[in-house]
Amino acid sequence: MPEPAYAARSRTGEGAAAAATDNAPTAVPPCMATMDVTPDDDRMTVTLWGELDLGSRRLLPDLHDILALSGSGIDLRLDTVGFCDCAGINVLLDLRTHALDQGKTVTVRSCGRAVDRLFDLTGTRELFTDVAGTAAHVADARTDGDADRDLRAEVTQLRRAMQTRPTIDLARGILMASFGLSAEAAWSVLVRTSQNTNTKLHHLARDLVGSVHGSTLPE
Repeated sequence: MPEPAYAARSRTGEGAAAAATDNAPTAVPPCMATMDVTPDDDRMTVTLWGELDLGSRRLLPDLHDILALSGSGIDLRLDTVGFCDCAGINVLLDLRTHALDQGKTVTVRSCGRAVDRLFDLTGTRELFTDVAGTAAHVADARTDGDADRDLRAEVTQLRRAMQTRPTIDLARGILMASFGLSAEAAWSVLVRTSQNTNTKLHHLARDLVGSVHGSTLPE
């Protein structure tokens, strides 16, 4: 395995002050992921391997630095990520939000089964898709008929994400108001329940919102 160009910064001993500066939780576990960075024109390609969990928040300061060095953003390759949970997805969402604040983008160019499953459950895949770039790649690699079908499917996925997002946000608000949770904690509850019950996130959110109007929430 090649030596990573970047690794998680130390958060022990003298690094405690730096952790506080980064607004990281004081009890963040060790990071089980490493990364390699390759410049690609005005973007940075970041390859991650290992595990994306709560400890992977320790990667954020370095990822923010890499983002700042890029011209238009970061392309992620996650093929060798063997484990990913809702905390890992939150790290990617944090990076995406940071990029949007700078007028940049974060895209996922490839991912393994662990990340792919979380994207499906949470409906967040489209947030990391470069539609224009994907369309160009598909058009070059496939016949016109195949490209047309792929693009139609992609548009359908984007429309579905736009339609289900308000319900998911409302369900998260219900959890926050009912149990005094933060926005991130409410999101984690939804994602973890979705994983444990093998239920699509937007279906779970719909049932939760329906329970406010008297329907029974499935056990």
